[in-house]
Parts: sequence; structure tokens; C-alpha cells
Amino acid sequence: MPSTPNPWRMSVAPMMDWTDRHCRYFHRLLTRRTRLYTEMLHAGAVIHGGTERHLRFHAEEHPVALQLGGSDPADLARAARLGAQWGYDEINLNCGCPSERVQRGAFGASLMKAPQRVADCIRAMQDQVDVPVTVKHRIGVDRQEDYGFVRDFVGTLTDAGCNVFIVHARNAWLQGLSPKENRDVPPLRYAVVHRLRADFPGITLAINGGMDSDALVQEQLRALDGVMVGRAAYHNPWWLARWDALYHGGEPCPLTRDEVELAMLQYMEREAARHGTPWPHIARHMLGLRHGLPGARLWRQVWSDHLLRELPAQAVHARALQSKMPSL
Repeated sequence: MPSTPNPWRMSVAPMMDWTDRHCRYFHRLLTRRTRLYTEMLHAGAVIHGGTERHLRFHAEEHPVALQLGGSDPADLARAARLGAQWGYDEINLNCGCPSERVQRGAFGASLMKAPQRVADCIRAMQDQVDVPVTVKHRIGVDRQEDYGFVRDFVGTLTDAGCNVFIVHARNAWLQGLSPKENRDVPPLRYAVVHRLRADFPGITLAINGGMDSDALVQEQLRALDGVMVGRAAYHNPWWLARWDALYHGGEPCPLTRDEVELAMLQYMEREAARHGTPWPHIARHMLGLRHGLPGARLWRQVWSDHLLRELPAQAVHARALQSKMPSL
């Protein structure tokens, strides 16, 4: 099997309420090589809030990274150690989330204003694990657009031993914008990330933000080590089915959409039997599977119909298949 040039060449972004283990299982059916990330999990929740519930994942998900939130080096170190013990391939520290709740906890994007604190967190985690400890961050905070701010942030962390950075190429505005608006309103500035590439040639640098086409991904891969795709991967997941061939030197997904749906049905049945998981908790992640195809809207309506939630997944699957068949 051809080796991947680096583990961060292509990845799916950590997305709150989206990239849970069910979503990651679905994405892994489409791409074998792409790196997957958990939702951001607060270190305290991992330690005290039900470790198994937060950290359980499927062996099929590898390579998979655990993203942690927090600002206490000791707590992050304990959570990182638990993540490594559970088998995650990477521990990633969130320094990019702008939500008010995260700000009140003094972590996420607000950590960019305390680089020495982040460096302490990185060292503490590295002391506890053998897997890579990485950082995902923004290019600035609020309306501060001085390149020196992000350059010094990255420099401080490289001095602490971090050598993998995933950069969302927008500022995080901590006041006046919702988390959703923070994904769209602050302008994308890819040139800032490219400048980091020039100033830090020895690190692994991946870019995130607005990645929604092969043309854009290919353009960024010519300049950087990796690309992380977020919402476009979630809403149009069939795009992932081409990634192993396009970006990893492998074969495209061997499954058809129908076969992927059937595999997800079987997964829903296993999860219901083992953990009592209601099928809608899983089906919501695959609603984009037939994006752009005739009959996709009706098919999506069946799988998202709350009136059907008490039916077994097999019965809903039968209705979904019927919905996409042409009328006689």
C-alpha cells in the first residue's frame, strides 16, 4: 500500500455536535486514509464526566485524533494520557473556538493571547503521551491583524516542542459575532498561513477555512503540508469518496452510495443492540450522502422524519429506498 506523504495531508475538521463517533464511522466508509477528529472535548469532562462515554470509538476510525479544550496544564495532561490510553493517534489542543462559553472558561481562541500558557499545556501533554500533540488555532484574535501576533504564537509553541499546526485562516472575533458568524464573517487570509510556511519551514502546517473544492485544495497543497475540510465535507460527504485516490495515492472508495447506506443501516442496528442508540442519532450524519442527485430531497426527508423515529431502522431504510425510485 502506498504510504501517505504525511498524516495531516487531508483531514476532516473537528466540528461541535457533528463529528461524533457515528459521523466518523460514516466518513471512514468513504475514505480510508483521511485523518478524522473528534468534537472538541473539555479536559475536565474527559476526566470527570464519563471517560468511556466521551472517548469510546471504533477501531475502524483510525487514524483518529482527540481534540481537547482547556487551559489547565495538569488537567490537559491527564486528559491527553487517557486519550492515548484509549488509542487515539494524536492529541490536538483547541486554540480557535470563539464561543462565549469557551471564552468564560478561558480556553479556545482566547488562549492565543496567552502563548506561554499554551506552551505550558503543550509540554505537560507531551510529557504524558507518545503520540503527536498538535494545535489548531486562528490567525488572530478580534480585529488584530498584525502578522507578528500569530508568528510569535507559533514561535513560542515550536520552542515548546510542538511541530504540527492546523491553522484556520480567519481571525476569531471574541465579541459581537456568534460561533456560526465567526466561520464566515472574518475574512479568509490564506496569505498569512503561507507566510508562516516561509518563516517556519521545519514544521508541519495544514490550512483550514473555506475549503470547498478540489481546485482550492490542490492549490493549497502545492504550498502547504495539509488541508483540513470542515462543513463542505459534512454537507457533501460523497466528496470524501474521491480523496484516497486524489490526495493519498490510493484507490477511490470501492462502495456505491447504496452500499454505504446499507453499511450505515447495519451499523445503526448494531449500535441499537449494543448501546441502545436511537437510529436518528446516527442517520443525521449521512443526510448529505445523495447531495445533488435526483430524489435526494425526498430520501433525506425520510431519514430525518421525526414521525418515523419509533420505527426500526430497517423499515425507515425501506421507505428511503422507495422514495428515490422513479414514479411509474
